[in-house]
Amino acid sequence: MERKKASDFPQELLDLLDSYVHGIIGRREFLNGAQKFAVGGLTAAALVEMLKPNYALANQVPEDDKGIKAQNVSIASPQGTGSINGYLVRPAGAAGKLPAILVIHENRGLNPYIKDVARRFAKAGYMALAPDGLTSVGGYSGDDENGAKLFQQVDGAKMSEDLYQAAVWLKNRPDGTGKIGAIGFCFGGGIVNQLAVRMGSDLAAGVPYYGAQPTAEDVAKIKTPINAQYGEADTRITGGWPAFDAALTAAKVPHEGHIYKGAAHGFHNDTTPRYDEAAAKESWQHALDWFGKYVKA
Repeated sequence: MERKKASDFPQELLDLLDSYVHGIIGRREFLNGAQKFAVGGLTAAALVEMLKPNYALANQVPEDDKGIKAQNVSIASPQGTGSINGYLVRPAGAAGKLPAILVIHENRGLNPYIKDVARRFAKAGYMALAPDGLTSVGGYSGDDENGAKLFQQVDGAKMSEDLYQAAVWLKNRPDGTGKIGAIGFCFGGGIVNQLAVRMGSDLAAGVPYYGAQPTAEDVAKIKTPINAQYGEADTRITGGWPAFDAALTAAKVPHEGHIYKGAAHGFHNDTTPRYDEAAAKESWQHALDWFGKYVKA
């Protein structure tokens, strides 16, 4: 069956999906709204299936790739939920200390797509850590809808603390250079911005994908070079870029913002129909260039 693209669906339906994915509306309301797009014998439930992630596609770097070495780790977070688990990936046989990247998931937990992103960084010469913010509720269960429900059960401030502790742990690893960057998607993009506020110059670079922006007051505390990625059609998040841009300029923070024409929220996630190949590839190159300049150098 041919893979569906965002352009195969009406924008109104994708906006409805965005509201559902982010907990603004419930499943019943989403199904009711999707019903009007269910034509030609297609049901709303079938539409939902078509829009769901297909994690078989999240395999740009196979788990058994001989060029990487992966392990599961646990990191203490006494002020958070107690501890946070993570997926740590390094280039196999790497000599010397490695620059590091923290990879922060969407509001679903540590799913196969995010683990694959971590492996992509290992192939690019980094030590990458992808923590699971759902650790305290049993971790990512293999089901995104369940992941969304579990997300609501974790204290947001404690989860943020867990992710901060993961960043500190990664920065202080003896096999690292002490320089770390952070990349995150959706919820994770917002966390990258939060870490930039909290960590100051301890975070060498940040690449938030369609993440909620900090207040102007918080942006004044940022020392981290920021390269932000947005979808043009994702007006709910992208609309916050001009103010963020102005505040970063006022704070004299090196930064770039890229808005990809026609791209939807989640355009980098290659397991869903919202994936936009051109935007994903261009934005990924921006990420690699940014980390190359500020983390690897």
